[in-house]
Amino acid sequence: MDTRLIGDREVSALGFGCWAIGGPFSDTDGNPLGWGEVDDDESIAAIRRALELGVTFFDTADIYGAGHSERVLGRAVAGHRDEVVIASKWGNLFDEDTKVRTGSDVTPEYMRKAIRATLTRLGTDYLDLYQLHPAPSVEEAEPLADTAEELVKEGLIRGYAWSTDDPERAAAWAGRPGCVAVQHECSVLHDAPEMLDLCERHGLASVNRGPLAMGLLGRRDHTRPATGADIRTAAPEWLRYFANGVPTPEWGARVDSLREILTSDGRSLAQGALAWLWARSGRTIPIPGFRNVTQAEDNAGALAHGPLTPRQLAEVAGLLAA
Repeated sequence: MDTRLIGDREVSALGFGCWAIGGPFSDTDGNPLGWGEVDDDESIAAIRRALELGVTFFDTADIYGAGHSERVLGRAVAGHRDEVVIASKWGNLFDEDTKVRTGSDVTPEYMRKAIRATLTRLGTDYLDLYQLHPAPSVEEAEPLADTAEELVKEGLIRGYAWSTDDPERAAAWAGRPGCVAVQHECSVLHDAPEMLDLCERHGLASVNRGPLAMGLLGRRDHTRPATGADIRTAAPEWLRYFANGVPTPEWGARVDSLREILTSDGRSLAQGALAWLWARSGRTIPIPGFRNVTQAEDNAGALAHGPLTPRQLAEVAGLLAA
C-alpha cells in the first residue's frame, strides 16, 4: 500500500500539495488566492521531514504564490532530486513581483515558455508530471496534449495530465501515450466515482486534490477561523466548505458524523480522511497541503496506519447516506 505508480515512476501513496507554502497571492480584484503568510524556512523543514518519513511525491503549480511555491520546493529538494517525483501545472498568467494572477494562456507557445520558467524556479532540468491547470474546451486542449507529447520526447517532462473534475476532459487525454494521471478533487466528503473508474480503465494515477476538504477534515473548525490573506476568508463559489473563514454548519455537521470512525485505530481526523481515499481505490494519491513540520508529520503518519478496512469503508458510506 505504501507506493503507487505515476506512469513508470513509483511514488509514495501519499503526496504533499504545495499550494499553501506559496504564500499570499491574489486575483486582479484583490481577492486572496493563497492560504496566508508563510515561513519559508519552516516550509523547507517540513518538506525535508516529509522525505525522512517516506513521502516522495510533491505537487505544485507555477501560479501558487506567483512562482514562490516552485522556488521553495526547489530549495527544499536540492541535492535530493533523484529521490523525489515532482509535479507542477501551467496555464495561468501571473506577475511574480505583485503576486497577482492576471489571466490565463492555453496556447502551445505559452506552454513551452511556462515549462522553461518552471524548471528554472525548481532548479531542475526535467519535470516528472506536467499538468494543465485551466479548463479550456476539449478541442482547444488538443494542441496542448500534442505539445506535451513533444516535451516528453525532448526529455523536459516524463509525463503529463489534466487537472480537471470533468470526466469528459480527462477522457480526451487518457488514451495518449504520455498521459499518466488525472488530478481531480476527491475526499470522503466529495467522492468522484466517474474519475476513479476512468483512472482504473486507463491505468492512470488518480492524484487527489482537496483530500482534507481545504482543512475541514484536518485542523480547521469554527474555533479556529481562517484569517488574513487566506482564500477561505472570501471563499469563491467552488470552495463549498467555508464561509467567512469558518466551516459552514452543514459541512461541519457532516464531519462530526464521521469523526468517530475516521479517528478509530489511533488515527487523527486527517489520517482517517487519507485512509478513506486509499481504501476507495488502489490508484489514489492524495496530496494534502501543509505549512509546518507538525502538519507534515501528521499527514505522513497516515502511511503507518494504511487504508480503512472494507468494513470501515462501508460504515462511512452508511453514515453519509443517512
